[in-house]
Amino acid sequence: MSDMTPPVGDEDDRDDRPSKSQVKREMLALTELGKRLIGLSPERLRQLPLAERLYEAIREAQRTTSREGLRRQTHYVGKLMRDAPAQEIRQQLHAWEHGSREETAAMHRLEALRDRLIEDDAALTELLSRHPETDAQHLRTLIREARKEARANANLLQGQEPKRKHYRALFQALKTIETSNHA
Repeated sequence: MSDMTPPVGDEDDRDDRPSKSQVKREMLALTELGKRLIGLSPERLRQLPLAERLYEAIREAQRTTSREGLRRQTHYVGKLMRDAPAQEIRQQLHAWEHGSREETAAMHRLEALRDRLIEDDAALTELLSRHPETDAQHLRTLIREARKEARANANLLQGQEPKRKHYRALFQALKTIETSNHA
């Protein structure tokens, strides 16, 4: 009679493999990542480290109009994602999503500063103390013209288009000040 117990080494080998559940979670995560890629523009897709076959599969999914066809194509994209550098792709997507949020927040801060400058002279003093290299005379001129523009816009009749030239110019000047200090 032979002994039916498996050798000791075989049991350890099974523990090294991921469980079926883990494999399935990873496949679903890759399919979800593929869905996010399908939603990107061709310009953004070209910036990612995608194999040609994967890029074409994503573009095909973008052109697919039937629901079932899109589902199948999405699963195919998910399958091709197994060979893609998923972590690099996730990092780039994260940078695009959060980078644009930061840019939007910076624009909102500049808009608020512009509005404060138009309303209050103390805001200019504060700005000049933070950025002494700024051309104060140019900034005062822009603020004065933006204030005139705002007064004129307040008196417009219904249907008349408000003037925004100096309002925008002041914003661009503030943007230049901010970018020159972060460079």
